[in-house]
Amino acid sequence: MDSNDPARKLLLNRALELFQEAYDRQLGGQLDDAVSLYNESIEVCPTAEAHTFLGWTYSFQGKLTEAIAECQKAIELDPDFGNPYNDIGAYLIELEKYDEAIPWLERAVQATRYETYHIPWFNLGRAFAAKEHYGRALECLRESLTHDPEYAPARDAVSAIRLKIH
Repeated sequence: MDSNDPARKLLLNRALELFQEAYDRQLGGQLDDAVSLYNESIEVCPTAEAHTFLGWTYSFQGKLTEAIAECQKAIELDPDFGNPYNDIGAYLIELEKYDEAIPWLERAVQATRYETYHIPWFNLGRAFAAKEHYGRALECLRESLTHDPEYAPARDAVSAIRLKIH
């Protein structure tokens, strides 16, 4: 279907409406409803965003394997979208798979479509800190702060690492 096709535009608009409703439910803590609505959005018109946010919802439910699978689907749809790379890295950090997380996070910071680069830089710092590679962790956390100087988790992590190495 051509992206200028009126029928495609209608489907995309409906998918975006469902996505927004799912997001609102997710923020309201109605996770099962959010999952249903994200899935409905994907059925109408699959988007990288819907798969990524469905994965994020799964992560809140403790379903990290499913969350990673949704992010991989998002990457297939839009390899330039940075969020799913970061999310996979973050889920792998939760699973204490730091070596596996790092390449995903490195891809996130190189993604061409991303609005919050401070987050994958922060997560890279977390992964390196967990591996006790404090110098590299500090580099990543400082890079996070160049993208958002007010990002408190990165500032706190820098302070915590400084305490460990002094």
